[in-house]
Amino acid sequence: MSSGNGTRRKVSKQEHFNSVVVSDPDILAEIQGLFSKVKAYVKPASGEWSIPDANAALRHPAEEHQHLQELKASLNAVKNQLSDKKVHVWHQHTNSTNRAGKVIAAVRSAANAEICTQAWCKFYEILGTFNLLPEEALQNGELNTVHLCEAPGAFIAALNHYMKTSESTRYCDWCWVANTLNPYHEANGGSTTIADDRLIAHTLPWWFFGSDNTGDIMIQKHLLDMQAFVSNMRRVDLVTADGSFDCQENPDEQEALVASLHYCEVTAALLLLSPGGSFVLKMFTLYEHSSVCLLYLLNCCFHSVSVFKPATSKAGNSEVYVVCLNYDSKEAVRPLLSKLIRNYGPHLADREALFSRSLIPESFLKQHEEVCSYFHKLQVATITENLQLFDEMSTEQRQRLEHIRDGVVQNYLQRFQVTGKKTEESGNKEAQNRQMRTKAIPVWLKVSFLQRSRWISRNTVSPACCRVSASRLLGQKTQTGSFNERKELQALNWKERIEKSCHATCIQRHSTDEREMSSFLEGPLSSCHVNTWYVIIGSALPAVRNSPFCEGGLLNHLNEAQMDTAVDWTLVSPCKSCHSSCAASILSEVAGHYDLKASPMGNKKKKRCLVFGSHSVWGSCESHIGDLLLTFCAEPSFPKRGCILLHDGEPLYQQQLLGCVMFSLQTLSSGDALLMPVFSALTRVTATVVLCLHACFRLVSFRCPSPSSVVGAVLVCVGFCPEAAAQILPFLTDVQNCMSQLLNGEEGRDKNQPSGGGRQVLQFVPMEELLTGGLPDFLWTMNSEIIQQKLHLLMQS
Repeated sequence: MSSGNGTRRKVSKQEHFNSVVVSDPDILAEIQGLFSKVKAYVKPASGEWSIPDANAALRHPAEEHQHLQELKASLNAVKNQLSDKKVHVWHQHTNSTNRAGKVIAAVRSAANAEICTQAWCKFYEILGTFNLLPEEALQNGELNTVHLCEAPGAFIAALNHYMKTSESTRYCDWCWVANTLNPYHEANGGSTTIADDRLIAHTLPWWFFGSDNTGDIMIQKHLLDMQAFVSNMRRVDLVTADGSFDCQENPDEQEALVASLHYCEVTAALLLLSPGGSFVLKMFTLYEHSSVCLLYLLNCCFHSVSVFKPATSKAGNSEVYVVCLNYDSKEAVRPLLSKLIRNYGPHLADREALFSRSLIPESFLKQHEEVCSYFHKLQVATITENLQLFDEMSTEQRQRLEHIRDGVVQNYLQRFQVTGKKTEESGNKEAQNRQMRTKAIPVWLKVSFLQRSRWISRNTVSPACCRVSASRLLGQKTQTGSFNERKELQALNWKERIEKSCHATCIQRHSTDEREMSSFLEGPLSSCHVNTWYVIIGSALPAVRNSPFCEGGLLNHLNEAQMDTAVDWTLVSPCKSCHSSCAASILSEVAGHYDLKASPMGNKKKKRCLVFGSHSVWGSCESHIGDLLLTFCAEPSFPKRGCILLHDGEPLYQQQLLGCVMFSLQTLSSGDALLMPVFSALTRVTATVVLCLHACFRLVSFRCPSPSSVVGAVLVCVGFCPEAAAQILPFLTDVQNCMSQLLNGEEGRDKNQPSGGGRQVLQFVPMEELLTGGLPDFLWTMNSEIIQQKLHLLMQS
């Protein structure tokens, strides 16, 4: 009965909304206007818009355009009024006034859209507004697309939904490849790298990360390598480029800061696209001379160029999408393209201007100024309204806003044919359940439901992977306070920043052994697929700025502290109020596992424990404890002060650590134990070492010892399984040999880098295995404990 009443209430509300919209032409006009924020360039019939001579390109300094700079100053003056607004409060307010704020939730629930984010809705809107997919490709039944700066993959997911539910594309073969900054590469900074790997983790073979594994598309070699990567495609029909990075600390210069990235994205698109192809580029304000040149170039290379602000793009930001259709023959642009490739790189837009102003026709400049003025007016109006409503919003204004927000949802679903389309549902049980569910949804919300089996990431990895991905998202760098407060925070030292951060409580809290005791891996791991393992080699890590196995904010704090030359880590003393595992307690704990293994006859078989570390670390321990025989070996050499920002990423340390593990697997007998000190497990290589131990021991846990050395944690491994070790050892031998060759080889070596500074082993187990099971949670917990303890001791000293 309650379900039926609920349905009647929903329908009644919708009928009431329809009457409001029909009777209020202003609301209807505003809704229609949200979906019409587009300006197209119109080429003159004279043909004066033509690609300039390549010899004249990149030879003159950039020039300012007075009217465009006036627009920039005007917009920044309005945006500066937000400097004292706390970012989370302001975002909460603008989310409530966002006319399209309800679209994402409606599409996510009704269409079962994969990675249904704002980016998904924006790209689906672009697909529904422009003839983005070339007709020739659809007629041939084959579509090939390339997606640059694509993480987390919402454009791909939106295109998949469109391809699977649209009548014109349903039977078209679609092949895609994507590029983005590798979220697993330790040298990629958190402010530029998207940590959300929900799609990437499932589709790694389709992602291009380049020869150094960073995924940086602004490296010239990567551009040429990507051309080879897509060479199996008969043609490239669509390129999208959704790149940007965090500019919130200098928002007035966002356009200039990302200019070189835009140049690289455009160069890549012009190189990869086939004649007749389409290109979608995210840009921001278009006031700088670099943007003027770029838009002029695109107009010379494509039959149609439009600047589009999707309704689902927040109206108060500067984001716009340049939609380019029907690419001309590559031959026309080849001379200029060759010059762009020769000058390709992260500073391409910082050098000379692409074109001098004299090479750009006045007819184009006039149209470009009109485009900029149009979007300037829209953005200023939105920010001004939000400021007014922030101070006071009446009941009537709130009601009107809600009517518009409901209307935008209906308009979006109908306009882009997300609604009302019949799906291929037969009489099976799942289809019947689907029909029962949709009976409770108003007609206007019935959508093209895409079954999970037709998602791109339909083959789901373990729930642990999802948990780690969610934790990484929660741990990403988030803006807090107002812009003015953040600028003040930048002037503080690292200790003061920690005290004001969201990590202050956990760092200042005295440690106990509760988290250590509750975190363990049960083995031996039966799902190791050694035959699928492979080695990835790339440029040696300059630092560890990012880790799939650690909260990014904590790692940032630790890096800041370690860059402080005044900190002498050798003089850091223990905190008297903290619990730390002493050597005796760790050894007693291991011995305790074997006390329980007495036979029914009362006989106890002595087991061996291999202990890495000097007696100065473990104390004056005897050769046995209880029935456990102890054998001491030298521990791996921990990174020196000059390499401290590499943490466990220093090549020599990794080689020695792997060597210690291999020695253990070759030496121990069935049921034996191992104590292995580690600096941390932030890198993929060290994480894999832990995975190998997980595969070979019945139980793996960790303890954080007293800070008498640089040891971060001790891995406690109990119950050795020699059968599992025998499967892994041959591959580890190959990896060890590879590491040795890289360390000993002088070719490509950088004297300013640590040992092996040319190239190093970055990974030797597929990420899919590192992200499954309990390993990610275990590493996340261990790394957090190590970093929190180090920072805690520094804060106490």
